[in-house]
Amino acid sequence: MPPQRMSTLPHEDWVSSISCQLPGYFLTASYDGAIRLFDYSQKLLHTSSPHTAPVTSVCLVSTASGTPDSHLVASASHDLTARLTRIDLSSAGEPKAQTLASMHLHTAPLSSVAAAPSGAHLLTSSWDSLIGLWDTTVPATDEVPLEETLGGERKKRRKVAEDGEDVPRPRRKAPSAVLKSHTARVSRVVFGREVNGVSAYSCGFDSTVRTWDVENGVCTGTITAASKPFLDLVLSPNGQTAFAASTDRTVCQYDLRASTSSATTPSVASLAHPATPSCIAVPSTSPASTSTTTAEAAEHQLITGAYDGVARLWDLRSTKAAVAAFRAWEGREGGKKILSVDWARGLVGIGGEGGVEVWKAGEGDRLAA
Repeated sequence: MPPQRMSTLPHEDWVSSISCQLPGYFLTASYDGAIRLFDYSQKLLHTSSPHTAPVTSVCLVSTASGTPDSHLVASASHDLTARLTRIDLSSAGEPKAQTLASMHLHTAPLSSVAAAPSGAHLLTSSWDSLIGLWDTTVPATDEVPLEETLGGERKKRRKVAEDGEDVPRPRRKAPSAVLKSHTARVSRVVFGREVNGVSAYSCGFDSTVRTWDVENGVCTGTITAASKPFLDLVLSPNGQTAFAASTDRTVCQYDLRASTSSATTPSVASLAHPATPSCIAVPSTSPASTSTTTAEAAEHQLITGAYDGVARLWDLRSTKAAVAAFRAWEGREGGKKILSVDWARGLVGIGGEGGVEVWKAGEGDRLAA
């Protein structure tokens, strides 16, 4: 069955990041500096503005001690910071949000933020070629003095809550470690599939995909491509291969276990696109609700989004052409670039210049072109 358009979530500005990982909800980040929470009925439940510039990336952070209605969200922005915000859905009225911490390291816009499976750590990537490692605890006092932060935070007015009380100022955090090896802008960083988050992977404009030992803060492997500035990176569900989107209009699959002595690393597969692919998603399925057959089929599938406004579903067992292609924001005037995709529980969220569209595409389905 081909992918089907389910709904549209309107936004007034570009949507740079979307997450479908929270059951029953869609989480989005926008160029207007806001993160938004929608339910499956397309209702906008909450809008918060933790940043003063476009938000580039948003993700959920697992919390062992949190209540089912309380969710920790990490976001990254052009304002040179990442932020931790708690959204509480337990109240009968409108959900409440509080920004708990801001993370200070980078001297250029941040491109992505990722949470470890355990929720204990975050990674941030930036145009300054650095990757920051952070724990997710909220310190009792600032770890970075106010004088060292950029943007004139001292002069900002103190926020006031709706009930008139002062909102506590977010604590300023310093990184646990700084990962240095990239020689140009870092586009994306992700944790490995291990629960303890001991490994990480990144890609950048230096045409490399790098493997990191997070605990020791060192680069343990480098995949080098020839003139392939990378825009996005995602790991396969088993964590053994990486998919990297490049400005040369390809998405390449690399074996993370292979070693090579050549100057450039050959790819396992290359998916050609008619326009620059900007984002990639693999299915995120629940083991308890996924049959073995479906899980095996999903292992070979991924969805890409491109600047031509088309999302494409691929089966790695036949890479000559996409199995299915579906155009976002059909009939819309103006920009239609896709900037973000996510895929979970049979739902594909597409974010970009046209806002957000939600499509239905089952993981492991046998789709006809």
